[in-house]
Amino acid sequence: MPWMLVAAVLLATAGLLVLGVLAIRLWLDVRALAKGVDAASRALTEAAGELASAVPNP
Repeated sequence: MPWMLVAAVLLATAGLLVLGVLAIRLWLDVRALAKGVDAASRALTEAAGELASAVPNP
């Protein structure tokens, strides 16, 4: 009977480790996506500024 308790604790620990690794990978992917969105936003802002300066005002 004690081996079942040990097995349950080991299985729970392994599950938490797997979830931790997945959470870290998700965090890294979200950081990379945020950097991409930031770069795209800056490029759009710059393009909008150039477009606004290129259009003649009546």
